This record gives sequence, C-alpha cells and structure tokens, in this order.
Amino acid sequence: MTEHSSGTSNGSDATHTTAHSLSPDGSAERPDETAMATTLAIALGKPDPQERLNAALKAGTYPEPADVPVLVARCEIEPDFQVREMLTWALVRHPPEATLPLVLSALRSIAAQGRSQALHTLSKIGDPVAWEHITPEHLHDTDDEVARAAWRTAVGFVPADEAAALAQDLARELGRGDIDVQRSLARAFVALGEAGTPVLEAATRSGDASVRAHAAATLRIAEDPESTFYLND
Repeated sequence: MTEHSSGTSNGSDATHTTAHSLSPDGSAERPDETAMATTLAIALGKPDPQERLNAALKAGTYPEPADVPVLVARCEIEPDFQVREMLTWALVRHPPEATLPLVLSALRSIAAQGRSQALHTLSKIGDPVAWEHITPEHLHDTDDEVARAAWRTAVGFVPADEAAALAQDLARELGRGDIDVQRSLARAFVALGEAGTPVLEAATRSGDASVRAHAAATLRIAEDPESTFYLND
C-alpha cells in the first residue's frame, strides 16, 4: 500500500473519532458501531473524492466490523479509482471472517463494478476459498472490467490440478476486445504457466485471425515476460 497523506477534511474527521473515546475513569469506551457506520456512509457520500479517500483510509486504520457492509456497498458505486483502491485496502484490513461473506455475495451483484471490485478485493484478501466462487460467468462476463478482474483473480487461486481446465476456459476469450483487454488475458496466461501452453499453441492454428494473432502474442510474452505485448497484423 502506498503512503497516503494523513490530513483529512472536516467532512471525514468525525469518522471513527469515537474509537479513541475514554470514559470518566480513563478506560476505553465501546464505540457505537451503528453510529460509526452511519458516519462512514455519510463521509463516503461526500462529493469531494479527497474526503471519500480520507474516510476510507480511516475505516482501514481503525477497522470495525460494522463498517464492512458500508465499504462493500460503496465499492459498487464509487466513481474514483483511487478511492476504490482505498476501499479495497480498508476491507483487507478487516478480519476475513467479517469481509469474505459480503465480498463473495457481491460477486453476484447486478452492477458490473460491484462484481469487478469484489473480484479485485478477493485477490487482495488472498483466501483460497475465492476459487470456488469464480464462475464461468465471471470469466466470460460481457463487461470487460469484470472479465479482466476474473482472469487475474482466477489464475491466482486455481489449484494445480484444475489449471489445464482453466486454460481451456480462458482460451475462449482469445481475440476479445482492444489491446488492453488482450494484454490482460496474455498476462493471465503468463501467470498460469505451462498449463496454458498447449491451448495457446492450438489457438495459433485457429480459423479466426484475431485468435491466432492473440495466441501468438501471448506465447511470445510467455517466453519473455519483460517483452512488449504486440499483435501482428
């Protein structure tokens, strides 16, 4: 996680300040979790993205289980990339037993961003249980960002004995999308390793020119991961 400024604006200063409240005898008081979650929701709804970033930062700095539903819900609609990254970081800072059920549920969101952010967050949480919940529907989602997140996450969790089957599934996406989408799939194949080589070699003989070009480019980058990804005309 890159370092972020600790300065916050007035709109998010109230978030989690009760985490430091003391009773008259000097002992720590239990914060009102419902009130804190409400305060967080308000802060995350501010129009200024810096205020939302600061609110998410505080939510991760002082993890509270009641905040998890608020953070997951905001992932679905947050328009700013940096804030979405901070929301994911904040969720990772909470115990997996608090985050996983809700993040896994978000995989079924009707909002594409909700699904893609859930996949991204699962990759950061790192719990292998995620593999059981990544479906062909995610891998072949019509939304490019969901599919790309699914490819990246799937290759990170796939058991060794299922890697070849995953390679077959990923090969169905060869030729899809623009250069960025195709580069994402190529990187997923590189992460998958030798299990992907047979299907890529077979794809170079496809009757579809775009599939052949994508497969050949992927094999090149698999041989030299530091090389530039490009497609032959």
